[in-house]
Amino acid sequence: MPAKKKEATAAVEEKKPAAKKAVKKAVKTEAVEEKKETVKKAPAKKAAEKKTAEKKTAEKKTAEKKTAEKKAPAKKAAAKKPAAKKASVKKAEPEVAKKTVKDYEDVINWKKGEAHGMDWLYIEINAGDLLTEVEAGVDNLATACQAILNCMLEGDHYITEPAEENKVSAALTVRYYCDNLSEDRRKYFEI
Repeated sequence: MPAKKKEATAAVEEKKPAAKKAVKKAVKTEAVEEKKETVKKAPAKKAAEKKTAEKKTAEKKTAEKKTAEKKAPAKKAAAKKPAAKKASVKKAEPEVAKKTVKDYEDVINWKKGEAHGMDWLYIEINAGDLLTEVEAGVDNLATACQAILNCMLEGDHYITEPAEENKVSAALTVRYYCDNLSEDRRKYFEI
């Protein structure tokens, strides 16, 4: 029996390398077949991608042609119509309640009263500065200038007098003397 066991084990051992070789061969053939399939599929995939890309470009071109065809008749129709005059469109500015001459006069008289209370001899008020202080961003310069002129009393004088006849300018500057604010003083233009 020991001889039979040796023969059997020898036969099994001989079969093992053969089985290993068969398994290795099968694995190799499968790998080769897979490579062949991927090689076959790769050109097919590239061809499919190329076709879809060509379809997309063809669709884009047809879409561009359609839009061009749509625009062309519109241009022809526009060319046939006489040129319409464009109406000037003004942007509607929000309505801002502008201050009145009386409002500005009140501010100037308040400033004069404050200066008198602090024993200042005079104050100088500029039209541009007053407008910015009371109504920043509003075009109400004529009203501010009129109030500055109305508040002038005898003895007050111009620091900067505009050359314009109506004296409307942002540069208009007046020096008001605050040491005597009695109501007995006459207005500047009554002198």
